[in-house]
Amino acid sequence: MPLFIQNRRIDRISSTEELFDKYPHLKENARTFRSKPLVDVDPKCLLYVQQREFAATTPADNCVSVIGSDDATTCHLVVVRHTGSGAVCLAHCDGSSTWSEVPLLIKAVTSLSNVSEEGRLELHLVGGFNDESKTSHKLSLNILVEFQKHKEDIHLETCCITEMNDIIVGGNNRPIVYGIGVNVKTGDVFPASFPYKGPAEELRSARTFTGGQMADIYDSSQGHVRIGPCKWSPNLDIAFWLSQDDDTILKYLSTSPMAEPPYFVQHMKSTIRFILEHPNSDSLFSAGQPQLYHRTERGDWERVVP
Repeated sequence: MPLFIQNRRIDRISSTEELFDKYPHLKENARTFRSKPLVDVDPKCLLYVQQREFAATTPADNCVSVIGSDDATTCHLVVVRHTGSGAVCLAHCDGSSTWSEVPLLIKAVTSLSNVSEEGRLELHLVGGFNDESKTSHKLSLNILVEFQKHKEDIHLETCCITEMNDIIVGGNNRPIVYGIGVNVKTGDVFPASFPYKGPAEELRSARTFTGGQMADIYDSSQGHVRIGPCKWSPNLDIAFWLSQDDDTILKYLSTSPMAEPPYFVQHMKSTIRFILEHPNSDSLFSAGQPQLYHRTERGDWERVVP
């Protein structure tokens, strides 16, 4: 089980509470992390990762300086980085298929690193809170267990998860940190927010809403964001949600209704409208090819027209 803390292989753990009791310095690290100032990341240097997506690159990338993701309530944000090559991957995990996702993240980093290069794989975990259904606790534990199973030695550096990422506001538990960024050049991980969540924000949200699994959205060799192709079937029944009040949408479409950001309901409605406007997903992908976006000189993501 090659998950290490302070260069010591850790035993299998049965709960996050046990983890923090055995390794109290992780508590201190989490307190330090969550007290860092929130950075509002400039879209012109950003690669944004949505739920059930991951992206990996290296410090040589001229298109991306920061990979980031937010809006994580029970979800967890996972960063894997190789200290030698600087190759780094960020994923937004919701527990849909943790056992198959963790190997993808490790492979994304090792494939961008020279096997002979000195250095080690480091892991940063942020997300979750003390939610009533214990969804966060389960996901925290599942992620740790899957990293323990992997053959690569992985060193847990940041662990600001579940009970260490919890605050009570107005009588309700909420996460302290909802989003993070990772500096591609330095490897620095920090709390962050993102005014821009594109490109193709609605298409990417629709892919997740309709059951799409974890997807690699970035080709670092080309500097291209790559979306799809993805499939969904026409489903007019989802129009029902557009007539519902905010509380109903929160109750049934969120894992944590009392902890969602204020724009959650509007985001859900815009995603549903997008799916209704494009009942045949094939029409969004010319000849079954993914949508590609490249960064312009202005710093915007622009569609690459075939």
